[in-house]
Amino acid sequence: MKIIIAGAYAIGTHLAKLLSRNNQDTVLIDSDIERLASISSDYDLMTVQASTSKIQTLKEAGVAGADLFIAVTPDENLNMNACMLAKALGAKRTVAKVDNNEYCDPKLKETFEKVGISSIIYPENLAARDIASGLKMSWVRQRWDVHEGALVMLGIKLRSTSEILNEPLKDLCKPESPYHIVAIKRGGETIIPRGDDVLQLHDLAYFMTTRNYIPYIRKIVGKEHYVDVKNVMVMGGGSTAVRACAMIPEYMNVKIFEADEARCEKLNELVDTDRVMVIHGDGRDLSLLNEEGIKNTQAFVALTGNAETNILACLTAKRLGVRKTVAMVENFDYVSMAESLDIGTIINKKALAASYIYQMMLDADVNNIRFLMSANADVAEFTAQQGSKVTRKKVFELGLPKGATIGGLVRHGEGQLVSGGTQIEAGDIVVVFCHNINMSKIEKFFR
Repeated sequence: MKIIIAGAYAIGTHLAKLLSRNNQDTVLIDSDIERLASISSDYDLMTVQASTSKIQTLKEAGVAGADLFIAVTPDENLNMNACMLAKALGAKRTVAKVDNNEYCDPKLKETFEKVGISSIIYPENLAARDIASGLKMSWVRQRWDVHEGALVMLGIKLRSTSEILNEPLKDLCKPESPYHIVAIKRGGETIIPRGDDVLQLHDLAYFMTTRNYIPYIRKIVGKEHYVDVKNVMVMGGGSTAVRACAMIPEYMNVKIFEADEARCEKLNELVDTDRVMVIHGDGRDLSLLNEEGIKNTQAFVALTGNAETNILACLTAKRLGVRKTVAMVENFDYVSMAESLDIGTIINKKALAASYIYQMMLDADVNNIRFLMSANADVAEFTAQQGSKVTRKKVFELGLPKGATIGGLVRHGEGQLVSGGTQIEAGDIVVVFCHNINMSKIEKFFR
C-alpha cells in the first residue's frame, strides 16, 4: 500500500514512524527541511521537501498511485485543500485533520466525499471521548467498548487488595470463567499471557469481559471501595477540555481552571454553565484547589499543552486525595515516566489519531482499532468473512502469530469470550490483541 502524509508535525511524524516499521510504502511531505531531517535518517520512508498545496509536489510524490493521502498539518484549510487536490489527481482515499468540531457532523460526510475528502479527523474529539469514558469508572485505567458494549476491555492496575494475585491464569481464566486476561503490562514489558503466567502486584492487567460481569471484575480486583466519580476538576480550558465537558455524563459536576482571563470568558460561551463552572486561576495553586473543594473531588484531569505541568498537577491531586487522575501527555518521551509515577490514565492525541488512520489501511473488514499506548499494543475488531481462514479451524488450531491473542467475539449482537476450543463463524466480530506484530499478519486470517 502506498501512503502519502502531508505534514511532518506531531501526528504526521508519529504516523510515518509507525508505518515505516510496518514496511508500508510511505512518503512524507513538508516544506521544512529540519522537520524532515529529524525522521528521515532513522526510518525507511521517502521525504519530499515542498509545499503540500502545490499540484507539482503531489505529482512528484506519486499521488496518482496513492492508496491513502493523509493531510495532518496544523492548518485545516491547507489539509482540506490538499485532500481535494490529491483526490482529483488519483488518490483512492484521503484524510484531513481539522480543528473544528462542526466538520465532524455525520450530515456533512457526503458533502466532503463529493469534494474529495474521504474522512475527517479531529484529534480533540478522540481524546475527549477517551476522557469521558475513563471518568465513568474511577477504578479503571482504560476502557474499550466492542460493538457498542457487547464486549468490554478493561485495563486495571492491580493493588494489594486484589484477590487474583499470584495464581496461575489457567486456574483463574477457565473456559467457563466470565473474563479473560488478554495482556499484562509489567514494568516496561508487555506480556501476552499463557496458562502458567501469574498476575503480580502493580501489574496493569487487561481484562476482556461482558458488560454484566463488570461488577464481578471490580470485586475480584479489590476496587469496590473506590468512590464513583461525581465531581471533576479540569486544568486547562483548551479545545480538548471543551469537547470532554460536552461528553462527560450529565450527573457529573465539572470545574475548569483556566489561567487566561479572556479564554475564561470564551469558555463560558462554549460549555454548559449549568453543570460546568469556569474558574480563572492556576490549577496548580494549592490554596485555590482547597478553596474549590478538591477534598470532595473524585477526578482530576490535566489538559494543558505542557506534559510536565500535567504530570506534576496529577501528582499533586493524588497527594491531596484524588483517586482518579488523567494527564494529557503529547511527548512520548514522558509517557513511560508518567506511568512509572502511577499517574493514572494517559491521553495522547497523536496515538489516538494514528490508530484512527491506521484502521483505514487494513484490507480486511476491521470495525475499530486502538493503539494502547501503555501496553505498546493494538486492539482491533475484525469481521470474519465467509470462507476465511479464521472460520475453518478452532482457535487453538489457527496458528496465530506470536504476540497475538483473541480476546472475545460478538455474534448476533451478543458478546462471548473465546477459548481454544471456540469455532469462529462467518459474520462474527472478533477482538484481536496484538503486541509487537504487524496487524497485516492478522488481517489475512479474516479475509
